[in-house]
Amino acid sequence: MAQGHKFQDLEETGEALVAFINSSQPEKLKQVKKEHQALSERHIETKKIVTQILKGTFLDSVTSISLVQYMIIQFVYVSFFTRRICYSFRFLQGELENLRNAEHEIQTLQSEVDEDTTEVIPSAVYVAQLFYLITKIKWEYDTQPNILKGVHYGEDLATPINIDSSLQDESEISDELWDFISTKW
Repeated sequence: MAQGHKFQDLEETGEALVAFINSSQPEKLKQVKKEHQALSERHIETKKIVTQILKGTFLDSVTSISLVQYMIIQFVYVSFFTRRICYSFRFLQGELENLRNAEHEIQTLQSEVDEDTTEVIPSAVYVAQLFYLITKIKWEYDTQPNILKGVHYGEDLATPINIDSSLQDESEISDELWDFISTKW
């Protein structure tokens, strides 16, 4: 009866491994699944033979010594594959732990980026607001990198600004923008 319980535990462990293997994709898992299948088939065969022996219907030509040898070989075979499955399972647990650690690192980095973003954006907004108060120019920020686009809100007139910085040098652009600024204080 104790042997039956051990085989049941082995089957349950094997089924748990198969379920784990089925939920993953790597080739290593497929190999473990094949080995478990072979182990299960061997176990079923051994179980049938033991049942036949216990019922007394096993072939008379098998001597008790060869039967013991056969059982030892079956035991070694099952032990070998059980150990191999356990090692594979431990390896896969290690890989899963590595993936969890990597996920944790990514989450940590993401929260750091989020913190940096919330610190940088308010200061950028403050600078943009200060710039607007001084120059009365409201910039559009979603333009191409070489295009300066915005609106200057003068005393009487709003003037659109659309400058292609690839066509002018920096001093020309600077002069053009300074022309919008009133010198009356």
